[in-house]
Formats: sequence, C-alpha cells, structure tokens
Amino acid sequence: MTTRRVAVVQAAPRLFDPPETLRRFEALLARTDAELVVLPEAFIGGYPKGTTFGATVGGRTDEGRALFARYRRAAVDDFDPIRRAVAARNTHVVVGVIERAGHTLYCAALLIAPDGTLLGHHRKLLPTGTERLIWGRGDASDVAVIDTDLGRVGMAICWENYMPLYRAELYRQGVELYCAPTVDCRDTWAPTMRHIAVEGRCFVLSATQFAVRADYPDDFPTDGLPTEDPVVIRGGSCVVDPFGTLLAGPVFDREDVLEADVDLGLLDGAYLDLDVSGHYARPDLFQLTTAQAAPRV
Repeated sequence: MTTRRVAVVQAAPRLFDPPETLRRFEALLARTDAELVVLPEAFIGGYPKGTTFGATVGGRTDEGRALFARYRRAAVDDFDPIRRAVAARNTHVVVGVIERAGHTLYCAALLIAPDGTLLGHHRKLLPTGTERLIWGRGDASDVAVIDTDLGRVGMAICWENYMPLYRAELYRQGVELYCAPTVDCRDTWAPTMRHIAVEGRCFVLSATQFAVRADYPDDFPTDGLPTEDPVVIRGGSCVVDPFGTLLAGPVFDREDVLEADVDLGLLDGAYLDLDVSGHYARPDLFQLTTAQAAPRV
C-alpha cells in the first residue's frame, strides 16, 4: 500500500504557558487519524511575534531581559512529555519546538515515531532576521533525511526553504515527504511550497501557525502586532503533490487540521523527466559539498 493519510495542523500554542501548550498539542493530535501529522514552527515554546526584547544596536533593556527570561523558561530541554503524547496517538509527528540547550535557545523540529521514539532532531540552520537575537544556529550534524515506515522524511524550518543548497541536500538524500513547519503566513508561501514539490519531486507538507492575541499573555508587548486585527499569524498551511498540485489548502484566518491522501507510488513516474540530483543534474559543471559535523552530545 503506497497511499498514506497525512495532516498539517494550523494552530498556535499559548505563549509562556507550557502546560496549556502541551494540552493543545494532545488535543490537536486527537483530531486526526493521519499516519503523519505536521505541526508548525515553534509550536512547543511559542513564537514571540513582533517583540524586540528591548534590543537595539548597542543597547538592551531590563524589561527586554525579563521578557526573554520568561521565554527561556517556557522552552523545552526534555522531549519526553512530547514523545509520550505522540505515543498515546500512535502516529508519526513532526513538530516545531523551542529547545533550551545549555544557555542557548534553538528553533528545532522533531520527528517522532508512533511508539514515541525520537527519529529526527533538526535545528534551524540560520534564524531569520531578528530571530538571531534569541535563537542560536544549527549545524550539519542533523542535516538528514530519515527512513520511516511511511517513506523518507526531511524537515526544513520556515526560511530554510529559501536556502537552495539545503533543499538540494535533502533532494540528494532522497526526501519523499518534505515537512516544512513555519510561521510565514504570506500569500507567497504556498507558491514556494509548490515550487519545492515540483523541484524535488516530493510531497510537501507545510504547517503554519494560526495565532490570535488571546494566544499571548495580556502583558505581552503589542507594539509590533497589528493595531486592530486580533489575528497575529494568519495561517496558510498546505499539502502539495510532486507535480505541484495542491491536495489541501492553503487555508487562512482560522484554526484547522488539513488532511490529504498522498500516494507515494506517484514518485516513480514523477522521476521520468526530473531528478535534480540524478539525470537532471550536471555534476560535471556543478557540485554540492555539505560539511560533516560531529554528532551532537
């Protein structure tokens, strides 16, 4: 059987509230019987949209440090509660987390098996823009496509999808189910996902947060948020087949769990005219070299 049911979750955590976020995580998993469920970037730990943490060039504020302290305390350094929640649903899950490792936070994505085994743990290679203030950079130790019972799974977080050479490495490793957790809610996101699906001849599953002001504490700084609209992150999640056809979404302006049936049997035929790491490559002209880093401790 090559057809699998997948789902992308469009929802948000409760910022600075780990117990409520875990409750939401469990409830959202319970809404689908899909064999692979993808949740957004920074779902566990939260995305502090719009805040500066009191940082300017050459200056920081006590208030900004206090806000970052709250954010850091809400990050996770123990994946066991997440793994147990996945095992209770007996499904594969990709979920974005804010990970606390030592004194640094990382934006990461986890791939968890139906029995709760951690199969993949990828840290975002380069935080985007002001995210670099609060998150560290990943490395090549976790640049991997992972074999699962469903197919070969790769993970690219938000604007990693705009890193052509990272995409090329996932293609070279044979990604079939390309999972893209994000908070990018612009109209341009779904076309990017369609391009990647065609380019990589893979299924793309992109989960975007849908967040409203009620998902943020009452005392959260609002200077960087919309002035009247209660929507903070508007969604845009989608599932795309290897020919660029939208199988689900994009959906905006509501929480949702989007499901689709993906037939991995399509991939063999899709490679007829395009394999950017094989017969449609010119290794005599262009070569990709990926650094090999020591495994993380």
